Amino acid sequence: MTGTATKTQETFKTDRSSRLFERARAVIPGGVNSPVRSCKSVGHDPIFINRADGAYMYDQDGNSYIDYVGSWGPMILGHRHPRVLEALEDALALGTSFGAPSRLEVEMAELICEIVPSIEMVRMVNSGTEACMSAVRLARAFTGRELIVKFDGCYHGHADSFLVKAGSGLATLGISSSPGVPEAASKLTLSIPYNDVDKLREVFAKKGSEIAALILEPIVGNSGLIKPNEEFLKAITGLCRDTGALLIFDEVMTGFRVALGGAQEMYGIKPDLTCFGKVIGGGLPVGAYGGRKDIMERIAPQGDVYQAGTLSGNPLAMAAGLAQLKFLRANKDAIYKEIARLTDRLHQGLDLAAQKAGVAAQISSVPGMLSFFFTNNDVTDYESAATSDTKLFGKVWRGLLQSGVYWPPSQFETSFLSLMHSNREIDETITVFDQVLQEVK
Repeated sequence: MTGTATKTQETFKTDRSSRLFERARAVIPGGVNSPVRSCKSVGHDPIFINRADGAYMYDQDGNSYIDYVGSWGPMILGHRHPRVLEALEDALALGTSFGAPSRLEVEMAELICEIVPSIEMVRMVNSGTEACMSAVRLARAFTGRELIVKFDGCYHGHADSFLVKAGSGLATLGISSSPGVPEAASKLTLSIPYNDVDKLREVFAKKGSEIAALILEPIVGNSGLIKPNEEFLKAITGLCRDTGALLIFDEVMTGFRVALGGAQEMYGIKPDLTCFGKVIGGGLPVGAYGGRKDIMERIAPQGDVYQAGTLSGNPLAMAAGLAQLKFLRANKDAIYKEIARLTDRLHQGLDLAAQKAGVAAQISSVPGMLSFFFTNNDVTDYESAATSDTKLFGKVWRGLLQSGVYWPPSQFETSFLSLMHSNREIDETITVFDQVLQEVK
C-alpha cells in the first residue's frame, strides 16, 4: 500500500474534479454533501476522490495525495486494510441489511464493553450525530432536567441542541448558530469557553440543579486540535458528580484512536455516557452510545426513552468495525506506540519548518491527531484558535494540495494519521510543508 505524492505545479490538474463540481452544484446544495468538503475557506474548489489505498487517496484527475483526513478519523488502519476488506466480503455474501438482530451486533456490543471500562451497555445507531442526540435525550430523561452544557467550538453533530457556538463546518464558514434552530432549543444549551474553569464553576453555581448533562470532546478536534488542561478535567468530573449532572464524552474522533480505550483511558476518567461514530464501522456509516447500565436501561424497549433506527447494527458496518477493533486490540501495544511515534515525528518536523520560515505557528497533537495554527497565541479554546491567520492557512493548504498532501480543508479541523503512514510519508509531508512556507510567507 504505497504510492507517490510529489508533484509540481505543472503536473497538478483538476479538470475532471472541476467538471464534476459543476454538475454537482446543479443537483446538490453547494455541490457537496457536507459543508467542509466545499473547501470554500481555503479558496479552492473541492477535489473529487476516485479511490484510496493505505495512506493515499487518488482523485478523478489521477493526482495522488498523502491523506491526512482519513474519512475524518475512522481509518486508523489506513484505507482498504486487508482484514477489513475480507470481513466486508464475507458479510456481503450473506446480505446487506436485515432490519432484524444479527450475531455481529451482539459481538460488537460485547467488544466495546470489554475495551471501554465505563461502558456497561451500548446501543448501535447510524452516525455520531445520532449518538450524541440520543445520549442527550437519555440524560434529560434520566435526570429529569433540561439544560445541557457544551463548550464553544465543540461540534457534536447537527442536532438543534448542538448548533450553538459549534465548531467544525460552522466555524469554518463563520456561522455561530444556524437558521431553523428554534430559540427555545438554543436556550436549553449553555455554551462556555473550553478550558475555562472559572466560567464552568460559575455556570454550575447558578444552574447546577437544572443541568441534565455536560457534553464535551475530551480532546477538541472541531476547532482544530485543542487539549484539555488537568484542572479543567478535574472541575468537570467534580461538578458533575456533585450536582448529579451526567458527564457525556463525545469520542467520535478520539475513541479507539488516541488509545484503545479512547481519551477516557488516556486521562483516567469514567464518563457516565460515551458517544462513538464511524470508527466502530471501519469507516462505514455507523455510531453508538453507551455507558452505565442503570442509565442505558431507560432506553426502549427495556425502558421508556424512545430511540430507533432501521439500519442500526447494519451487518456490513458491524463486520468492518469488528475486524478493525479486533486487530487494534490484538496488536494494541505495537500499533499505538507506532502511531504516537509518527505523530511526534510530524509534530517536530512541522514545528521546525515553521521556525525555519519565521512563521508564527502553534502545533498541537495527541497520538494520531494533529493541527497547526498560524498564530502567536497559545491555543487553549475556540477564541484563541480563531486568532489564527486563516488566509495564510488557505495559501499553505493549496500549496500542500498541489504538492500531493491532502490536509483537512479548514483551519478549524484536525488531521488524522493512520498505521499505514510511515517515515516516508511523514518526511515527505514535512519537506513539502517547509517548501510551501518558504514560498507563501
